[in-house]
Order: sequence, then structure tokens, then C-alpha cells
Amino acid sequence: KEFESGTRMLRLLVTTRTETPTRRTDVVPVTLWDPDETLIDQVSKRDVRVWAVGAVQRRYWEDPDGRRSRLEVVASQVTVYEPETEEVGT
Repeated sequence: KEFESGTRMLRLLVTTRTETPTRRTDVVPVTLWDPDETLIDQVSKRDVRVWAVGAVQRRYWEDPDGRRSRLEVVASQVTVYEPETEEVGT
């Protein structure tokens, strides 16, 4: 999203999965301000693994059902994770 001021915001929904102690999947919203164009191109595809570094913040707002809140990560850095590949035969 780009605002009239020229500031850009990238919002990702990051899925985390754990198997122990029980199988669980969580979806965490991650917000990054003024991302690089390269990063935007890389994360525009589905199933991209990322590292996100930042602070967890709780946002509050009012709606017709009352006061609401949600947790999100406000990232200072988001990097596409590309696992190292091992050479065969070494």
C-alpha cells in the first residue's frame, strides 16, 4: 500500500507451524514500512519463506461490536529465506 505522502507499507500474513507438544498453525500479521522494491517482488508469490525481525505490538480499535484488538509484528527487517543447497558428492 502506498499513501499520499509517498510512504509505503507492506503487510504480510506469516504462517507458523509447530508439531510439539501439539500440532498447531498460527497466522501472524507482519507490517514493514518503506520496503525495498526487490522485497516486494520476492514476497508477491505464495509460499515464500521469510525471516521477520521486529517488535510485537497490540493494536486497538472500536467497531459496532465494541473494543477490539489484535497482535502484529511491526518489522524492522524482512528477508526472504533461501535455504543453502548442499552440493551432491561433497
